[in-house]
Amino acid sequence: QVQLVESGGGLVQAGGSLRLSCTASGSIRSINYMGWVRQTPGNQREFVARITNIGGSNYADSVKRRFTISRDNAENTVYLQMDSLKPKDTAVYYCTAQAGKMYWGQGTQVTVST
Repeated sequence: QVQLVESGGGLVQAGGSLRLSCTASGSIRSINYMGWVRQTPGNQREFVARITNIGGSNYADSVKRRFTISRDNAENTVYLQMDSLKPKDTAVYYCTAQAGKMYWGQGTQVTVST
């Protein structure tokens, strides 16, 4: 079992920045990659970014060059630095971990105002 705890969401104006954090606990050695998925107000679920346990990463086209995913292996934590935020980035952001099966955090709300 893997437990994920997210933090860092909030309200920000368009053009601003936020950083999300996700700390994993439990069977962390079984994790192959961690990432972020968001659910929009229209309930559409979208892949955002992910990072492997050796540091390889990939991003959704909609966030490339604005968002950066990174990890601190010593702290079992993954970060999502979000810059140049847009109103369409408004969503609940979920941390995910692939460890045999997909684990999900509780979600953190990000709201970007105009």
